[in-house]
Formats: sequence, structure tokens, C-alpha cells
Amino acid sequence: MISKNAIIGDKAQIGKNVHIGNFTTIEDDVVVGDNTWIGNNVSILDGARIGKNCQIFPNAVLSGIPQDLKYMGECTTLEIGDNTIIREFVTINKGTVTKGKTTIGTNNLLMANAHIGHDCSIGNHCIIGVGVGMAGEVSVGDWVTISGLTGIHQFSKIGDHCMVGGLSKIVKDIPPYVIAAREPLSYGGINVIGLKRRGFDSEKIEELKEIYRVIFQQKKNTTFALEFIKKNFKQTIERDEILSFVTESVRGIIKGNNK
Repeated sequence: MISKNAIIGDKAQIGKNVHIGNFTTIEDDVVVGDNTWIGNNVSILDGARIGKNCQIFPNAVLSGIPQDLKYMGECTTLEIGDNTIIREFVTINKGTVTKGKTTIGTNNLLMANAHIGHDCSIGNHCIIGVGVGMAGEVSVGDWVTISGLTGIHQFSKIGDHCMVGGLSKIVKDIPPYVIAAREPLSYGGINVIGLKRRGFDSEKIEELKEIYRVIFQQKKNTTFALEFIKKNFKQTIERDEILSFVTESVRGIIKGNNK
């Protein structure tokens, strides 16, 4: 059902069986996939590309102009994958000339009042908590949970399968498979519960614990720790993912906690 009170651009591409609520505005350069539900008072602006089976709750603003002074009106996009839920008052800005797009993957939940800045990239199966503030060009992997009222510095990276505690301040990169918590933000162990839910067995979880024990708990500098892991741990997908993430980190990774 499309409300007679909705304002929809003549060139907007609306899929089959789409619900659009009262007083929602959809501009011309917008694509909405089949079976998507859009509530009342939603603003979907030029550049939005929304997948199938999404739910967008009242007062969300999607594909807004980037809050970045280098944006000069270039044609950029916001791409949202299938089966994503966007709750009340969420704001997501489209890209700038830097990357050209902001991307949200599939099967994500963005809770109320979250903000996603320009050129961010969020993977699949993520939960972004209430009031999370994500600055521009942040990268978030798959199966990540970021708890409420967390602030994330621009350019930060968060690896796959991470869990971030509420009220966190993220100014360093968070490598995959870990829990990050406390103030200042630091390593809080392996995300054991999340990994078990996703089929990681005890042997694999123990491997991850041992790798991160070297990085965070043995007081080795990062370069030495990475060399030690290369020489003393068998090559696995997870080992190599961790090594690549830490090696490629520009901002540096969070610290260990030896308490």
C-alpha cells in the first residue's frame, strides 16, 4: 500500500508489494526493492538504493547530504542490502568523492537514533545499537555488534565477529573475533558466545585465544608479536585474517588489558 499522502518522485523506482506510509518523501533518484516496508514521515533522498524485504521505521533520513565540507554536490549513493531493519530516527549519509558511496550490507539491524556517516561500509548480519554515532569512512565487518551510545572516530575499522560494549569511544581499530570494552577501550577477550552461535568449535576458539594472548597479554611489541605468530602458529584462515588486519591498520589497534 502506498499512502496518498506520500510524496514520491516521478522517476523513483518502487518495487512490487512495497508499503509507503503517510507523509513519507521519496525523491527521484531512488530505488526501493520488492516487499520493503517504509513507515510514516521517512525521508529517502536522491542516491538511495534500498534492497528487498527491508523495514524502515518512522522519521529515518536516508541518503542525506554528507556532513563533510569537501562534498561539492557530486552524484553519490547510499546502498542498503536486503532484509535490513532501520529503526526510528536513524540517519545515514551518502558518499563523497572519496569512495562515492556509503554501503550497508544485508540482514542488519540499525537501532533507533543511530547515525552512519559518509562513505562508511557496514558488512552483513550486524547490529548497530541505539544512539551509535559513526563518523565518515568507518569500516565495519560482518557479524559485528556495536552496543548503544558508542562513538566511532572517522577512518576506524572494526573486524568481523566483534562485540563492542556500550558507551565506548572507538579511536583505534578493533581486530576480528574480539570483545572490546572498558575505558579506555581495550581487549576484553574473545567473543566466545557469538562465535559459538556461528558454528566455531572449541578448537578454533582456543586457537584465537592463543593468538590474541600473544598480541595483547604477553607485553610484546606489535611487530615482534606478529612475527612470533607467523612462526609458531599453523596457517589458518583466521590466523591470516588477524595478521592482515593488524598489519594493515593505519590508526593502530586497541590496547590489551592485563588487569
